[in-house]
Amino acid sequence: MHKHVAIIGNGVAGITAARFICKQSDCRITVVSGESDYFFSRTALMYIYMGHMTFEDTKPYEDWFWKKNRIDLVRGYVTSVDTERKRLILGGRKPVEYDALIIATGSSSNRFGWPGQDLPGVQGLYSVQDLEEMERWTDGIEAAVVVGGGLIGIEMAEMLHTRHIPVTFLVRESSYMNHLLPEEESVMVNREIREHHIDLRLSTELKAIHAGPDGSVANVETGEGKKIACDFVGLTVGVHPNIGFLGESEVETDRGVLVNEYFETSVPDVYAIGDCAQFRDPEVAHRPIEQLWYTARRHGRTVAGTVCGRRTRYDKGVFFNSAKFFTIEYQTYGDVPNRLPDQLQTVVWQHEDGKRLIRINYERESAAVVGFNLMGIRFRHATCEEWIRSRTSVDDVLKALPQANFDPEFFPRFEGNLSELTL
Repeated sequence: MHKHVAIIGNGVAGITAARFICKQSDCRITVVSGESDYFFSRTALMYIYMGHMTFEDTKPYEDWFWKKNRIDLVRGYVTSVDTERKRLILGGRKPVEYDALIIATGSSSNRFGWPGQDLPGVQGLYSVQDLEEMERWTDGIEAAVVVGGGLIGIEMAEMLHTRHIPVTFLVRESSYMNHLLPEEESVMVNREIREHHIDLRLSTELKAIHAGPDGSVANVETGEGKKIACDFVGLTVGVHPNIGFLGESEVETDRGVLVNEYFETSVPDVYAIGDCAQFRDPEVAHRPIEQLWYTARRHGRTVAGTVCGRRTRYDKGVFFNSAKFFTIEYQTYGDVPNRLPDQLQTVVWQHEDGKRLIRINYERESAAVVGFNLMGIRFRHATCEEWIRSRTSVDDVLKALPQANFDPEFFPRFEGNLSELTL
């Protein structure tokens, strides 16, 4: 049993690991983070900017929680890891020694070498520091450009929109997020973006960002040579594992820290979880790098068992994610690819208002349900997961759909509309 566990990163993966190690052992735990003193909900950063929450509202635990649970907090950035002497090197602070180490450093925003990407007023959105920068650079501005068609991009567009800042949204794909969403869902989100007066420009790439006389952003230039005047540019073209500090260590890396199904790295007593971990065996997880809040929490809980002496294999479970596209809530369960493979069939219903959709994917031969997409309608997580795990037939699912509905009382119900469709 390890006596002292150090965790780099205080996001959901690292803190979930800390919580479950506390429950299962008497280990001393040290959490090292340079971003913030305490764990907070990263997915809620947008609501601070929009005025719906304060930073204190985003902290799931009271500040006394850490001392009560024997968790020491060290504020600082790890610059390197000495695995031979089992210690973390921090800039300007004394090293932190450990018996076991969990790397949970999350992601960093991507940049692809565009001219002008380092100008004042150009940034991504991942950390508390990014939010603070965005507050500073968008104060009193007249126009903004957001580049990148993922979830962070649409969140940033909504944030700016709430402050009445005109937004041009550059998306490389021919339809928003059509690399993940089926056509009907993608088109629905296109329409929702434009209904909120966002200037959505599809099939458009960034070529360069140009400065004005004061040295800050003046405009962006697209791949077609068009220039769009703006005072702020949000670069939301994805993220990558935050592992630069491991460059000189013995820990083996690729895009992320390479781990097996127990989150063990190439170095004994060193583990990696969350956005920064990359599975060696692609069959272990839904993707080699799982960059979702839900999977990070599962990683943390799993690695805690192994660290506490009960070697625990990762169970990826049924895939799940959720998001919000302005006013449309989105849930996805199981296998719902953007293009339907030959072995699958789908049944899909859309409401005439263009803001509600139910999609059910099932196997062509067995008729077993394998996935759900919900737009503007909420289903119970446990119910959808059980139907997928138990390979319930699509006919039985269609008959039982009202059991899954999780919308508040008095909300309109639409599950019955699917029974009208022909499979």
